[in-house]
Amino acid sequence: MFQLFIDREEELEVLEERFRKGQPEFIVIYGRRRVGKTELVVHFIKNKPGIYFLSEEKRYSDNLDEMKRMAADFLEDEEFKLIRFENWVQMFKSFSERIKERTVIIIDEFPYLVRETGGIPSEFQKIWDMHLSKSENIMLILVGSSIGMMEELLGRKSPLFGRRTAQLEIKPVDIFQVGKFLPGYDMEDCIKVYGCSDGIPLYLKQFDAKLTPFENIKNAFFRRDAPLYSEAEFLMKQEFREPANYFQILKAVSFGNTKQHEIVNYTNIDKSIISKYIQNLEEIRVIRREYPVTERKETRKSARYAFSDNYFRFWFRFVYPNKTLIERGSEAAFEAVKKEYNTYLGGIFEKAAKEFLWKIHPFDFTKLGRWWRKDKEIDIVALNDNTRDVFFFECKWRDMKEGNARKILSELQEKSKSVDWNNNTRKEHFGVIAKYIENKDRLKKDGYFAYDLADFSLMHS
Repeated sequence: MFQLFIDREEELEVLEERFRKGQPEFIVIYGRRRVGKTELVVHFIKNKPGIYFLSEEKRYSDNLDEMKRMAADFLEDEEFKLIRFENWVQMFKSFSERIKERTVIIIDEFPYLVRETGGIPSEFQKIWDMHLSKSENIMLILVGSSIGMMEELLGRKSPLFGRRTAQLEIKPVDIFQVGKFLPGYDMEDCIKVYGCSDGIPLYLKQFDAKLTPFENIKNAFFRRDAPLYSEAEFLMKQEFREPANYFQILKAVSFGNTKQHEIVNYTNIDKSIISKYIQNLEEIRVIRREYPVTERKETRKSARYAFSDNYFRFWFRFVYPNKTLIERGSEAAFEAVKKEYNTYLGGIFEKAAKEFLWKIHPFDFTKLGRWWRKDKEIDIVALNDNTRDVFFFECKWRDMKEGNARKILSELQEKSKSVDWNNNTRKEHFGVIAKYIENKDRLKKDGYFAYDLADFSLMHS
């Protein structure tokens, strides 16, 4: 069970601290499906008085009756089962009057209740305002996978606005935790796995540490019965009633169409409506909008779109276009992965390098991201707005001779002249990040930053 809680110590401690305080609590927990929200709350409630209730896509009265039955069992009160409650407010009022100790109530997949009955947020507003906010005995936790709906429930237009005492967005584990799921994998193997699974605990559990990354990828994706073969379709259909246009947008981005007009041209979706589709994909954390890190005024013209989630990035690049081949049992789709994966991992390594710099913070910076202008791009630019230090990095998913590294650094210095940021007063620093760098200590001695997988491995161990 420990693997499910890798890198969740901070979230658990937040919940434990809130429980220990003994104050009224209304906590909202949300995050993408499969990220480990349920495991987190079930682990938290272990050895505590409490109820874990999983909402289902069924009638209002059926969910309410099921919750009443669980509450009666918790109270060991058969009479409670016989009471006819008209709504959730009545049920919570009666329950709160009967408990004698601090109790945790978890309602998982709360959006299912809302979809069935739009008035549910107003009911829970009354539950909090009239009963739970005055009781130190109940810690209420609402959990949801529909990120857009959960954020809407926290927004200004929601009856629940201002009621929560805390909120937690549960995110995937980072690249440095992947090895804890796969003991014996080195950092290079972990990046290969990260490139198709992201840091989603459930996906990482599909991989066997006794097999190579490619053997695992084949078993997990490239068979009709493979666990991750149809997962993306299932998730998209859970989020959207008509996913076809979303599929086309994600396929477009996976093949390098990162600007809105490029996506329009690739998909033939009318430009007047495509913004809403893209916004919905941003809300569920599948893609993200990026701007040059130095941009002072973010405009749609300068925006690019990239995958936030490596699983979807991999699936739309290698699985979705080859479904017919996979359905027919052909090896051709998997052979394409083996041939193209090293190139694909270039973007994955760039993402991992950013996580590495945020993690070790080898210098003081306040902002970090990509930079581009016309035909020029720099993989990573880190800025310190206070000291006006700027750090330029190129990332290369390959082994690098010292001479090649110096050539890349020289080209980087030339490109940096095009970056418009505190031009006359800034202090410039340059670096390279690669799989392996020959004589990187000599580069450091000359004032450059130089990191490779050996440095990543120090965080990985």
